[in-house]
Amino acid sequence: MNFQTGWEQGAQQWQQMMTEGWSRMLSGLDPAALQGPVAAGLPAPLNFDAQKLDQLRQQYLEDARALWTQGPGSVAGSDKRFAAEVWSGNPVAAYSAAMYQLQSRTLGALAEAVQADDKTRARIRFAVDQWLAAMAPSNFLAFNPEAQQKALETKGESLAQGLTNLLHDLRQGHISMTDESVFEVGRNVATTEGAVVFENELFQLIEYKPLTAKVHERPFLMVPPCINKYYILDLQPTNSLIRYAVSQGQRTFVVSWRNPDESLAGKTWDDYIQDAVLKAIEVTREIAASQQINALGFCVGGTMLGNALAVLAARGEKPVASATFLTALLDFKDTGILDVFIDENFVRLREMQMGQGGLMKGQDMASTFSFLRPNDLVWNYVVGNYLKGEQPPPFDLLYWNSDSTNLPGPFYAWYLRNFYLENNLIQPGKLTVCGESLDLSQVKLPVYIYGSREDHIVPIGAAYASTQALPGKKRFVMGASGHIAGVINPPAANKRSHWVRDDGEFPAQLDDWLAGATQTPGSWWDDWAGWLKSHSGKQVAAPKAYGRGQSYQAIEPAPGRYVQQKA
Repeated sequence: MNFQTGWEQGAQQWQQMMTEGWSRMLSGLDPAALQGPVAAGLPAPLNFDAQKLDQLRQQYLEDARALWTQGPGSVAGSDKRFAAEVWSGNPVAAYSAAMYQLQSRTLGALAEAVQADDKTRARIRFAVDQWLAAMAPSNFLAFNPEAQQKALETKGESLAQGLTNLLHDLRQGHISMTDESVFEVGRNVATTEGAVVFENELFQLIEYKPLTAKVHERPFLMVPPCINKYYILDLQPTNSLIRYAVSQGQRTFVVSWRNPDESLAGKTWDDYIQDAVLKAIEVTREIAASQQINALGFCVGGTMLGNALAVLAARGEKPVASATFLTALLDFKDTGILDVFIDENFVRLREMQMGQGGLMKGQDMASTFSFLRPNDLVWNYVVGNYLKGEQPPPFDLLYWNSDSTNLPGPFYAWYLRNFYLENNLIQPGKLTVCGESLDLSQVKLPVYIYGSREDHIVPIGAAYASTQALPGKKRFVMGASGHIAGVINPPAANKRSHWVRDDGEFPAQLDDWLAGATQTPGSWWDDWAGWLKSHSGKQVAAPKAYGRGQSYQAIEPAPGRYVQQKA
């Protein structure tokens, strides 16, 4: 028996042992056999569809038998973790990958066979996905032939470098997704020229230098999410939505949030609406000497803008002429994959931990979002950084993604309960914010609503639901791709598509809207720019200085101090 044949036989024996174990496990899930623990007074086990379970058992045995008799063949398929030729060329690696893929299919189907409500099944699927992502053979040096090959080729240097990378990441508190040493905010990200013209303890207001001889008389304010740094809207000159707005003749202002420390640990949702969003609207109006402004809210910034507009409507004030909502939730009925975390017990726990004060640490939140896509945003870097000793390449988007921000505990706990758990914003009179009873049906200004088709944070149907909550004249646009890539899609890149519908109809369901929509190649930015222009008033000479008189003078150059603060 030669060496190669010995490896193959050993791998087959190991695979047969695993198959027999899984077959026994599936047999043990027989619904009739599961009644014993209940009778003994133990917690009720999960119930399974008996027919699906039997089909699953038979399918597993058939697939395992084929693996025994025919071998693993190529394991690459569409799974990039096993795409390298060395996976198919190494018998142990090939069998481990093939067995893992079989078990993944089986566990996924098993989760679907659970008889439970939709939320319970979603939680089971999420837990199964996390376990499968963690247990992939590619994550272990003993089963990863690429890492083994690199260790041999480098005479162990890759393993030494991997250990160095691991110690570095332990010190910094998160897995490196990019070479963070390459980037510096204000030097090669967030470089659009401007100045801070106002600040308080919650935010700085940045005014940007005009790029045109004339600007529209009605200023434009962007409210980004406070759970991230604003410069996702200003990564590079070529993909900066901020610079694009300025180039369209918009006199542009942007809220740059302070990264909360213990001094802000008691701040509430009301504080952020009154002293940040409403204050930014007021200051923008005063600097531009304009009765009204146009405003944009992105992600959580859109939820905050929606709250602020409802407060203004309750007060009978109309300082905002039009609003843009980018991948934002107003109706929280469908919160996508994040719903697996939300229930009364979870929210009550957060209220006990930080509802009266404290901080939701930015790194904890960043880790949660990373594990929504564990293969791409966690284990991919575990393998590359630690098993292979590689340095991740520079990537501005991933640098921004790692630049996390804290949240005040009372703000966060109130947000969870009133939006994610109870969906109170769309219920007229249910919420009181800044002393006002909120009713979105009174927010009657024109709105532009954008949603991304593959968004896993703000599902496209949830973005569309804002068309049903807001009564004013509307335009809804759907873009391709996800939460970030769909938004940051400059026209010059000529990527992706967007969908529009020009008959003014907004059926209750997204699918019905799509039935009358038209697909248009390229970015949605130009469509939005044309819409915004129609609400921006006449053109006037561009200002030659930042701020206004003695009241609002330039404090420091953009991007300012607040965005530099680390969590």
